Formats: sequence, C-alpha cells, structure tokens
Amino acid sequence: MNPTRSLILFAALNGALAVALGAFAAHGAEPQLKTLLTTGSHYQLVHAVFGFGCALWTGGGRLARTAGWLGSVGGLIFSLSLAALGVLSLPVLGAITPIGGVLMIAGWLCVAFAAFRSDK
Repeated sequence: MNPTRSLILFAALNGALAVALGAFAAHGAEPQLKTLLTTGSHYQLVHAVFGFGCALWTGGGRLARTAGWLGSVGGLIFSLSLAALGVLSLPVLGAITPIGGVLMIAGWLCVAFAAFRSDK
C-alpha cells in the first residue's frame, strides 16, 4: 500500500472512531466523561480531516504526508488518552494527553513549513 493510501485509510478509521466516541458522549456518558469524550472526539475528528487534506495535497510531498501522520496520530493519542482517563479514572493517563497535543502541533507546523517550501 502506498504512503498516501495508508494515510487516507488511517484518517478514515480515525474519523469513524471519533464519531463513535462522540456518539457515546452524546448518548450514554455521565457528565464528566461526556466532557472528556466530546473534547477528545472533536480534536480527533478535526485531525482525521487534517490527515485527509495532507494526503491529498499533491504539492506538499513527503513533508505533507509526515504532517498528516503527526496530526492524525496525535489526535488519536489525545482522544484515546482522554477517554481512558475518564473511563478508567487513572490520573496518570493524563500525562499521555500532552504527547498527542505536541504531535498535533508538530503536524500543523510541518504543513506550514511544507507550504513555505512549496513556493520555491
């Protein structure tokens, strides 16, 4: 499977999981868990779309695909760590959440750098 197709597949599965977590938040979660799931699913869904965009950006090259992976994986880590924090009530899981956030930020910065480089 080529790198672009792999990123699209990952982004699609990531988006599906984000919708499932958001639906659970809306229809079956207690208030504190609902907040964590809603926040996590929001970021995960945004970064699933981000992954699609990076995969489909033909002018961005390998740097854009790297950005897509960083953002998509970061969104997944961020979302699942919040879900696990809420479901398992283990505060130590909160230490994993910033890793996802850093990956998402790194993805956006890679896109900015790819856009800057594509002008040359």
